[in-house]
Amino acid sequence: MEPTGLEQILRELLLPDTERIRRATEQLRTALRDPAALPTLCDLLASAADPQVRRLPLPAERPIVRHRHSVSLSLAQLSATIFRKEGLEAWPQLMQLLQHSTHSPHIPEREMGLLLLSVVVSSRPEAFQPHHRELLRLLNETLGEVGSPGLLFYSLRTLTTVAPYLGTDDVPLARVLVPKLIVAMKTLIPIDEAKACEAVEALDELLESEVPIITSHLSEVLTFCLEVASNVALGDAIRARILCCLSFLVKVKSKALLKNRLLPPLLHTLFPIMAAEPALGQLDPEDQDSEEEELEIGLVGETPKHFAVQVVDMLALHLPPEKLCPLLMPMLEEALRSERPYQRKAGLLVLAVLSDGAGDHIRQRLLPPLLQIVCKGLEDPSQVVRNAALFALGQFSENLQPHISSYSGEVMPLLLAYLKSVPLGHTNHLAKACYALENFVENLGPKVQPYLPELMECMLQPLRNPSSPRAKELAVSALGAIATAAQASLLPYFPTIMEHLREFLLTGHEDLQPVQIQSLETLGVLARAVGEPMRPLAEECCQLGLGLCDQVDDPDLRRCTTRSSGSGRWASPLFAALSGLMHEGLAPHLPQITTLMLLSLRSTEGIVPQYDGSSSFLLFDDESGGEEEEELMDKDEEEEDDSEISGYSVENAFFDEKEDACAALGEISVNASVAFLPYMESVFEEVFKLLECPHLNVRKAAHEALGQFCCALHQAGQSCPSEPSTAALQAALARVVPSYMQAVSGERERQVVMAVLEALTGVLRACGPLALQPPGRLAELCGVLKAVLQRKTACQDTDEEEEEEEQPLPWPRRPNTMPCSSCHCCCARRNRAARWQRSPLPWGRWQSPFRAWAAPQPSSCLGCSPCC
Repeated sequence: MEPTGLEQILRELLLPDTERIRRATEQLRTALRDPAALPTLCDLLASAADPQVRRLPLPAERPIVRHRHSVSLSLAQLSATIFRKEGLEAWPQLMQLLQHSTHSPHIPEREMGLLLLSVVVSSRPEAFQPHHRELLRLLNETLGEVGSPGLLFYSLRTLTTVAPYLGTDDVPLARVLVPKLIVAMKTLIPIDEAKACEAVEALDELLESEVPIITSHLSEVLTFCLEVASNVALGDAIRARILCCLSFLVKVKSKALLKNRLLPPLLHTLFPIMAAEPALGQLDPEDQDSEEEELEIGLVGETPKHFAVQVVDMLALHLPPEKLCPLLMPMLEEALRSERPYQRKAGLLVLAVLSDGAGDHIRQRLLPPLLQIVCKGLEDPSQVVRNAALFALGQFSENLQPHISSYSGEVMPLLLAYLKSVPLGHTNHLAKACYALENFVENLGPKVQPYLPELMECMLQPLRNPSSPRAKELAVSALGAIATAAQASLLPYFPTIMEHLREFLLTGHEDLQPVQIQSLETLGVLARAVGEPMRPLAEECCQLGLGLCDQVDDPDLRRCTTRSSGSGRWASPLFAALSGLMHEGLAPHLPQITTLMLLSLRSTEGIVPQYDGSSSFLLFDDESGGEEEEELMDKDEEEEDDSEISGYSVENAFFDEKEDACAALGEISVNASVAFLPYMESVFEEVFKLLECPHLNVRKAAHEALGQFCCALHQAGQSCPSEPSTAALQAALARVVPSYMQAVSGERERQVVMAVLEALTGVLRACGPLALQPPGRLAELCGVLKAVLQRKTACQDTDEEEEEEEQPLPWPRRPNTMPCSSCHCCCARRNRAARWQRSPLPWGRWQSPFRAWAAPQPSSCLGCSPCC
């Protein structure tokens, strides 16, 4: 179409006549199908006399530009598919195309070349390892093109893929990229925050790299992150994403932060973010008094404030408290004394997360004054501060045992008074009060008896009287915590409790579904707490549980409670508890129970595909297009849906379900013993697959369950000795023990490694010498345990450049390696264990109290004097 014709159509679009605009729109849509239309539009953009016409082509141009990017992406993905099958050697033309396009003097061609490179590299990154130097030199050039955001974005995507495969030889070239990466991020953020959020992954990957790339630029990286996180003019998404990156930086570079004195600026930046007030007339998500049950206890928002608190949590977990607390306490004191409620709230949230990582330090030196601060917060005039104080008290109760229980005389009257002051209709505030009460009460043991009558009256009242389902659910949950503490002292109330639970479990009201689910969970707690008096009811409880599982098979019904996602989530603890009472009497129900648990282990429900939002980078890409633009793109988007899936995310509740299923299956296998053997093989295989799960709690539970399976097989073999049972045990040990050694060496999460060492201890104790077969196994175990003591495992990750003398060993509170070493020696023959014991171990690098506890362990098993 001639420029004059296209310009006339555009003029029609400017007229205040709906019918003429509709006709002009149809004409424009037809004209744009002609490939020559785009150059014509560009000419009009530059030369039309009417300024309104010159502005019109910009939005009209967008569908075509977007369409061209879609075609380019599809071609890149097709190239990646071919490349995965052929490789570089069989397709040399691909490398030639990449060389030509990425070095082109024309920016659009270079952008397409970088797009192709990012997609192809991500399809088989290991194939490009011989070309790392060329790639890094190329990225060094393209990351300098600050005037071309597309080049920057695709360069960062390529770097994200390449970073995990970089080796020692690549370090000099990779380090040069870090300052340019920071500049590139600063360029992208004002243009497209969503793309910038994705580009931050490059920084994450460089931080996680096994070679020290970031260390020499740590100050620059931290300064950049703090600038973005503190910039309130930016969107919450990019600020939160940067704070996530900061959390990871603290985790992997904690000692370097100390060495370079970067902790003060970090803390000074975090406190204003944590104390930020929401918009006028609004509240933080966790402070809203809403009937929405999606709101959980604690930090539920995804605002910068919540991620800033997580950074402090990571600091407490990975820094020595003697280094962190002197810097943190003055800021904390200032916040707690502030007249602004959100400052006081921030201080209490910091105390809450400190109780986890710095728990030992608080227990030994700071518990009385800090607990007094939290208790004072319960009486604060601001509900926002009271909510934070309840959360802090709940965290203290979880993390500061057993010391905090000795303050029951001060805490319990406050909690009971607070609980009575909350109207039953304010369920969100009631939930917070119950959270703090449950966590404090369940660890009191006999100390709960003076408060038992008042507690039971508070909890039974909403069950007897008309109240909301949520209030009943909270009361039933609290009864479980009280039972855990009271044990036999609960017996006078046991008939009343069972009457209410049975009533809820037999009701058909859909609105009471959460109460039913919580009732079954509390039944499991009662089975453990009450013990023998519960045995006559065990069969009935099992039937009730299985019956309710059938009723809530519909996924929509199963999501009716925030504390559980599916039937397996709440049924698993019940059946595990009942197995302790019924033992092999659980056999008739095992087919249904194991089927339910296997469904939980295999379930993909809750897995959400994540679409590759980075498939194209358009400077003018927004969501303001009209219906005609959407119609033009509908067909293309449908075709691209599957190809743009870049990964999957899983809702946490479904991870919880798998974790609980693993824990329950392990316990049931031990308690049911021989009756569980027919189901062992299928269950073992499904649990073993979860060792690769991305969620650390699921991996931890899977390792623990596998150890229990081995113990159950050994126990069954002792009860009914046979060749098949011995062979099954040997086959299980041949897979489990190597997986434990691999996890201790390569697992990056300390909690998982601690669980593995404990599980290995249990296997060695139960199975004895069988666990050390074949003959080379003992030497392998010795090597792994020695690596732990020498701080050479992945979860004790330390760069050589960051080593500091006199730095305490970065390991959690309990020295779990030592019991494992003890059992290790007991299982081995005397001479072989003694030979291992004589090898020089780094006892001196441990703190003296630890050394005094740990050193005698191996030798005491052998009946000889300590070796160190």
